[in-house]
Amino acid sequence: MEIVRVPVLSDNYAWLIHDAGRTVALDPGEAAPVAAAAAARGWTIDQVWLTHWHPDHVGGAAALKAQGASVAGPAAEAGKIDGLDTLLAEGDTIAVGDAVATIWSVPGHTAGHIAFHLAERATIFTGDTLFAMGCGRLFEGTAAQMHANMRRFAGLPGDTRVYCGHEYTLSNARFAAAAEPENEAIAERLADVIAMREQGEPTIPTTIALERATNPFLRSVDAEELAERRAAKDAFKG
Repeated sequence: MEIVRVPVLSDNYAWLIHDAGRTVALDPGEAAPVAAAAAARGWTIDQVWLTHWHPDHVGGAAALKAQGASVAGPAAEAGKIDGLDTLLAEGDTIAVGDAVATIWSVPGHTAGHIAFHLAERATIFTGDTLFAMGCGRLFEGTAAQMHANMRRFAGLPGDTRVYCGHEYTLSNARFAAAAEPENEAIAERLADVIAMREQGEPTIPTTIALERATNPFLRSVDAEELAERRAAKDAFKG
């Protein structure tokens, strides 16, 4: 299985997933860069997978569908996403080539947000729920829901690769250092992230093991602490 990062819009990442001659575009915020990245590799986009309804994740879906791709996304948000061919909910599976993804319901950022877990490939696509060193804003859900998501993600094998929807790691790392000033792993990672971004390097994917050590939201002991940290991050100016 090959996974290709495609920067779109200002700070989004769309993902191409290619296996056994088939290709998925996941969360294509715009179509042209994603289609170009596939074409450069001689791939045809067969499917579009969507984690949630926000325009910066679904903006290119209609154009890719017009080029022949089918579109799959969260059943709970079907009323907000035009053109869904396949409705996905907790426990459903969907495949690209020989790679099978199981759907996780992970509400909080949006009410119907889903993640795609490819267990046999030690890979999960988390959209705007779990970020490198962060979590999504609680636009349509609760801290309790997001804390449950974080516990579920934390339970994955440590080598699981996490592919999220934005390059937010530098701002997340700065907040993490303020939230846990005694955490040496966070301090070390902040230095690494600064160096990577100064070189124009992406910080995604991350791993579950790295998030367990350095993500203040994944490390929150309960929903109350996560809520406090989320509110503090929303107001953070560092």
